[in-house]
Amino acid sequence: MTPTARLAAAIDLLFQMESTPKRPADAVANNFFRERRYIGGGDRRDVSTQVWAVLRAWRRLEWWLKRAGGEAQPRLLVGALLVLEGRPVESLARAFSGGRYAPDVLEPYEARVLRALEGHTLDHPEMPEAVALEVPDWLLPLLQEQFGDQTAAEIAALTSPATLDLRVNLLRTTRAEAAAALLEEGIEAHPTRLSDWGLRITSRQPVMATKAFRDGLVEIQDEGSQLVVQAVGAGPEMRVLDYCAGAGGKTLGLAMTMDNRGHIVACDVSEPRLDGAVRRLRRAGVHNVERHLLVQGDKWAKRRAASFDRVLVDAPCTGTGTWRRNPDARLRLTRIDLDELTAKQSGILDAAAGLVRPGGRLVYATCSVLREENAAQIEAFLARHPSFSMLDLHDPATLDAPISASALSPDQPFLRLTPRQHSTDGFFTAVLMRAA
Repeated sequence: MTPTARLAAAIDLLFQMESTPKRPADAVANNFFRERRYIGGGDRRDVSTQVWAVLRAWRRLEWWLKRAGGEAQPRLLVGALLVLEGRPVESLARAFSGGRYAPDVLEPYEARVLRALEGHTLDHPEMPEAVALEVPDWLLPLLQEQFGDQTAAEIAALTSPATLDLRVNLLRTTRAEAAAALLEEGIEAHPTRLSDWGLRITSRQPVMATKAFRDGLVEIQDEGSQLVVQAVGAGPEMRVLDYCAGAGGKTLGLAMTMDNRGHIVACDVSEPRLDGAVRRLRRAGVHNVERHLLVQGDKWAKRRAASFDRVLVDAPCTGTGTWRRNPDARLRLTRIDLDELTAKQSGILDAAAGLVRPGGRLVYATCSVLREENAAQIEAFLARHPSFSMLDLHDPATLDAPISASALSPDQPFLRLTPRQHSTDGFFTAVLMRAA
């Protein structure tokens, strides 16, 4: 594709995202490229890079366009970003040529708006703080409560491009062997700092097209998510419940730590997500997992009360810790969403607590950085359930394989990860024990 064709494709993709505002941007992009298989891998990466750059700068671009008398629509968003990055409008007008595969010619008002932006950069001292930091107005005070004077630095890290992390499947290979297999296919991967099972690739690479992936040697999983699995402390012969399993990412990790022994039940309320786990389990060589669909009025939980050694609740949450991968999520998140999710998290925790055997452990995790979904949720749970107590992850006796000290904060018994501090997605994990 020519540069102008890639520009036109980026605008088209943004239009698709705008027309389906409730769908995650990555899902829209996957469908967009699936329908346009003529777009090669390199062109896909270039188009995606342009689109994600707009998503990461959306509030600032919207502020500039409003100031210049324009609207935040895809053509002007893309054009504004290029101009604020230093591209002259005259040059941009040549790219918007209306020729074959190129964007349509700039309308006079579009050219006028873009000319008003020449000589400026993306940031401006008059921007409201929430706009400059690319977060919703209502959310900024909650982030400031969590991060204090580090708020700007933490948010900047949350909105920066993410790395690509892999979890090595120790049921099939070793970390060194997996890295060597990837290198044979032209992909250089290095050991992660915090997870003993992880490999990190610093640029976007087609990992899923490799033989190493197809053979189940590696699975795409953020390093922080791998530490959540480690915090469960699941071992061979245990009975383990992954209560919000989704498509089974953490289920696969649990099966690995259990050496494919014992028994795992992967539950979810979504049948398509559970069905999506089947191929992943087969590829990884996992055979100790049972899937169960949770439905209204289900007697399954009652029959299995107090029977699991470990129960993992990877709770539905705002996903604020994954903004590096899903910058569009910031634009959709509302206060109502947060209130609904915290109520749902409380209900899930209460239900899951009854499935933990005496002396067993309940592990609560989110990919959120908000206190309301994390520490505050655990404090409220412990007040409702005095038979549970929180374990200190600093204590080497808590886990057979202790979590790296550099992943833990000295004054917190739980795990709280952020991109700025740990180069992972944002995660929270607390380990609770039920009295024997």
